[in-house]
Amino acid sequence: MIKRRHFLRSSAATLALPFLESVGFRKFATAAAPATPAKRMIFIAMGYGVTQETWFPDRQQTGRGFVLPPGLAPLARHKEDVTIVQGLSNRYSEDAHAGSTFWLSGANPHEGGAVFHNGISADQVAAAAFGKETRFASLQLNGSDKDLSGPGHGQGLSLAWDNRGKPIGGQNSPLAAFNRLFSAENISVENLRLRLAQKRSLLDTVLEEARDLQGRLAKNDLDKLDEYFQGIREIEVRLSKDEQWQSVPKPKSPLQAPPEGPLGREEIRLMYDLMAAALQTDSTRVITYRLPIANLLTSLGVKVAAHDMSHYNPGERMEASQRRDVANSELLAGLLDKLKGVPEANGSRLFDHTTVVFGSNISNVHNLTNCPTLITGGGASVKLGHHIVVSKDTPLCNVWLTLLRGSGLELERHGDSSGVVKELIA
Repeated sequence: MIKRRHFLRSSAATLALPFLESVGFRKFATAAAPATPAKRMIFIAMGYGVTQETWFPDRQQTGRGFVLPPGLAPLARHKEDVTIVQGLSNRYSEDAHAGSTFWLSGANPHEGGAVFHNGISADQVAAAAFGKETRFASLQLNGSDKDLSGPGHGQGLSLAWDNRGKPIGGQNSPLAAFNRLFSAENISVENLRLRLAQKRSLLDTVLEEARDLQGRLAKNDLDKLDEYFQGIREIEVRLSKDEQWQSVPKPKSPLQAPPEGPLGREEIRLMYDLMAAALQTDSTRVITYRLPIANLLTSLGVKVAAHDMSHYNPGERMEASQRRDVANSELLAGLLDKLKGVPEANGSRLFDHTTVVFGSNISNVHNLTNCPTLITGGGASVKLGHHIVVSKDTPLCNVWLTLLRGSGLELERHGDSSGVVKELIA
């Protein structure tokens, strides 16, 4: 029978690994920029939603003729490159405290009678296609809030969920992200090879014992074992990629290492700097970021707790919510400045080939309809500078399908999508 120590160790290893749908990797010595700039995608979740009265544009002002509301006013210099979509929702959403868990997956949490179920997130669909030639297929970033999986964001280790609906972990501070991207390994290439060989040996042992057991299991156990085999295959793909990159030095960082400990506003600014640097060095082409709203409020001098802020009414709570919105827009405008300031090899800008989405599964309070959705960047061939109001109950996953197809992926559907958002297509 399978040795329990092998099973548990390997099973645990699968939980934090992204799904990389690639069969073999081309051998390469460097992450040289392609002649045609690569497509990139960034997904940023704000968790608690927005101040509905001052973040969404007037529903009567659609197309290019909309006025930026106060919550989006700091984005004025980027208005021609920012599109807001109203009317989106995830039909299976039922957890009013989960702004991120199903945001990118649109999954039915009770599929097949499960207590909790999730599906692959849109970023990991993109990573399977865009991540074959980069050191990191995707980069998962999180804020420093103590309970990022609590009210606001919901379950998960980041915004990312793999092909089996398992959560993928990430870096929780700017310094940790910097070290992952740019710091040299404190281990020789020879020892790296030895470590990879040991991991392969363990996988081979587990796989051999699992196959031996396969013929003696009932159907329910066979289904579980099939899922386990898939997890092993994912680890094998990851190990193959590690082997390709083990002798390739990490790129020189275009920025200095961040200090330890910044929280809230400065933390977010540094993470945005690192996101731009990660794309600039082609270390990855897919990034997710779960914003630290509680620490953002504290850094702004707001004394209202994040959960209380989201249950606002006129007065102190609403003012806190509005300050949060403005700060997020100011920081996002800074990220767009950076993306526009990085030239590509062909004379275009990094911004022109990067899709950036900013949003939440929660509108405000406990409302799970009209998910706030802001789209910018030129990576997905969609209309920018527009305000679009879609019909009621249009799946949020229709936007993900539109963006993924617009980025060159041939997909029939994603999550609960019912089609593309035609008004969004350029």
